Amino acid sequence: MAKGPLAGLRVLEFTGLGPGPYAAMLLGDLGADVVRIDRPGAGAAPNEATARSRTSIALDVKSEDGRAQALAAIKQADVLIEGFRPGVMERLGLGPDDALAANPRLIYGRMTGWGQDGPLAQRAGHDIDYIALTGALDAIGQKGGAPVPPLNLIGDFGGGSLFLVFGICAALYERERSGKGQVVDTAIIDGAASMMTIFNWLSASGVTTMARGEGFLSGGAPYYRCYECADGKHVAVGALEPQFYAVLLEKTGADPDALGHQLDQNAWPAAQDELARIFKTKTRAEWTAIFEDTDACVAPVLSLDEAPDHPHMAQREVYGEYFGLNQPNPAPRFSRTPGAVQSAPPKAGEGGAEALARWGVKLD
Repeated sequence: MAKGPLAGLRVLEFTGLGPGPYAAMLLGDLGADVVRIDRPGAGAAPNEATARSRTSIALDVKSEDGRAQALAAIKQADVLIEGFRPGVMERLGLGPDDALAANPRLIYGRMTGWGQDGPLAQRAGHDIDYIALTGALDAIGQKGGAPVPPLNLIGDFGGGSLFLVFGICAALYERERSGKGQVVDTAIIDGAASMMTIFNWLSASGVTTMARGEGFLSGGAPYYRCYECADGKHVAVGALEPQFYAVLLEKTGADPDALGHQLDQNAWPAAQDELARIFKTKTRAEWTAIFEDTDACVAPVLSLDEAPDHPHMAQREVYGEYFGLNQPNPAPRFSRTPGAVQSAPPKAGEGGAEALARWGVKLD
């Protein structure tokens, strides 16, 4: 029996890469009955974390039989997720017109990088390309250096997966009133641009510059950046507010007369140099102990392997071990209907026929 606030929601996922599977994982972790359509002979990699919490059915949707079986599943689904280039699903006879004709209540979730239209719609791309057009990539990196890709968090998973899930949930809410489905057109460039909203305001109002490594949130300020410690590891300092900055100076032993002019940008380079010198006098563990019970907003920069063992992360059980892999537990958390990792990543064709049978779909 599925656990979570989305238990009973039927999601049909056409297998894809990156942001689509992660979106389906988020829905599955919260209890949705996710059935992924895999190509025969394909499927998730062993222990592929973002493929958890669903079952699989192997269909050749390019064949008449495969298309008919996919449409039969679509008729019983609440949500469809696909991440192909624009026009692919239409050519398969499984586009929005065909799907909504078969199931007028269907929420048809589309995931692309560039969107369904525009000059770049048919072009290949990846996260780094999408965020390059939004102003996000240009602002990340050291002063005088090249832009630094922030993994593929801002585009694929922030602007893509999270906006797709948000759009699906919004469409489901609207369907409760109208009784009608609709298409959710999720373009990574749209979501990533939306995530930059506050910076459009901060930049236009003169609060900060978006020049790389110069803004108060991009490493230009001595009170919001990372510092190397004596052991070569780093701490992250986020002492934005004056009262927190005062604690930072107190605990580091920095001279408040010399570094006390927090908002004087002309004094930032000297303050950075002095704090850099101070932080190199102790190890990361020593600084962590010094700041542990303070509001200086200083945290150790942990590796992916170290993160699960941090006392706070461990007590909240942010991570768990599933099918031989340490990975994040479902989020967010619910008081009455908590989510759960429902199952391990399925092999192609594993469990999907049984799941669709529960939907009332019998496959030949």
